[in-house]
Amino acid sequence: MGKIILYHGTPAKEVLPTFGLGDDRHDYGRGFYLTEDIELAKEWAVCRPNETNGWVHKFELRTNGLKILDFQEKDVLCWLAELMKHRDASDSKRYRMLASRFIDKYGLDTSEYDVIKGWRANASYFYIAREFVRDNIDIDILEELLCVRSSAYSLASCVLLVCMFVMLVP
Repeated sequence: MGKIILYHGTPAKEVLPTFGLGDDRHDYGRGFYLTEDIELAKEWAVCRPNETNGWVHKFELRTNGLKILDFQEKDVLCWLAELMKHRDASDSKRYRMLASRFIDKYGLDTSEYDVIKGWRANASYFYIAREFVRDNIDIDILEELLCVRSSAYSLASCVLLVCMFVMLVP
């Protein structure tokens, strides 16, 4: 049986992974996000300015029988389209129209997956996404600019995000 040890950083002393919770605007949508990197989980545990202490919870994910989407095995454009589904890189009408076309062309249907594994995105990724969609960045250098080194796991009903991080998805 395959298994992965994962961590969840939170200000909460007790946490129960619950299907369907979370924010639609996170990298991979709603879900319970975890990471294989305990240091990243520690960072997440105290990510709010008014919090001084947080908690890191350890989980064991048994992967046998789970349908896993690993964005590291896909084209970087598929991953970028997934981020664009959940986050707005710009509020301009033109961007929204172009982003919609980009998602239609490169996006994947993730609804049938139990686990989604992908990279952790920060604000710079969305700047790059916006400029790429506006045709200001050539596709030949896109992957180099994104420097996709870290990843995340999330579960689809659970999603697995990697930097490593994992997320349970509705």
